Amino acid sequence: MSIAYYTQYARLTPQTSSFQTKIKKSRMKKILLPSITLVTMLLLVSAFTFLKKTPPAVEKVKWLTWQEAAELNKKQPKKILVDVYTSWCGWCKVMDKETFTDEKIAEYLGKNFYCVKLDAEMTEPIEFNGQKFEFVQQGTGKGIHTLAYSLLDGNLGYPSIVYLTEKYERVVISPGYKKPDQLITELKFTAEEIFKTKNFQDYVAGK
Repeated sequence: MSIAYYTQYARLTPQTSSFQTKIKKSRMKKILLPSITLVTMLLLVSAFTFLKKTPPAVEKVKWLTWQEAAELNKKQPKKILVDVYTSWCGWCKVMDKETFTDEKIAEYLGKNFYCVKLDAEMTEPIEFNGQKFEFVQQGTGKGIHTLAYSLLDGNLGYPSIVYLTEKYERVVISPGYKKPDQLITELKFTAEEIFKTKNFQDYVAGK
């Protein structure tokens, strides 16, 4: 967030007498110079105080594009978490602010997953595994990216998290907002490969 300071300047009306103009200019300088100096000092102090109290937010989760995660997965395979969101989704923003900033969540994700942010309405095409995924306009609406549509099986609700294995096999689709304690359950289900012995519903019911 940036702050812009605006200074209003008065427009002086030209005078017929040069002598009168000089006097007025002299008086204006005496009045304006201390005022401008004081205002400048106040603005600097205000800006410094604002910056000191509100440091810039630091992302704790390392978010990747789909292509970046795919390249990293070739070198060092990991499970993949895909956060499917839209720019207008309010709960997506709440989850970014309250869940993905949690220290334990961020640490667990960093160790066990490649984390992808996928805008379901992005217009840039994605080429993967010999296929091209593109944005498709839907009537007069905004439309949908076919990769998001494919990952969600057409069930378009946001936020939705899709968990994939290292081989891009889908483990589970998890729609809706999640608090940190809810999300960690899902993360462990995939990272610890509990899905090989239990389905997700039975696992969550037993927690």
